[in-house]
Amino acid sequence: MVAVTANDLKTKGVSDIERILQDEQEVVISVRGKPRYVVMDIAHYDYLRECEIASAWLRTREDIAAGRLRRETADEHIARILGDRSDAL
Repeated sequence: MVAVTANDLKTKGVSDIERILQDEQEVVISVRGKPRYVVMDIAHYDYLRECEIASAWLRTREDIAAGRLRRETADEHIARILGDRSDAL
């Protein structure tokens, strides 16, 4: 992953990021010498979000298959979460 300083970004602008993204998937922007932000092409971002959703879906299916679930109404769910704080509603 290539890093760009905040000062470089100020002086060279987005064109520097676009140039780097032609060869790299992500650009790290460092502020005061520390990595702070990541910039990427929207298609790559969308791909990462899809992977995140697929992973969550797989974990959920595994939990269901292993019996790690509860069947309850919305009211039962809220009561369980709030516990003794049911007067907070």
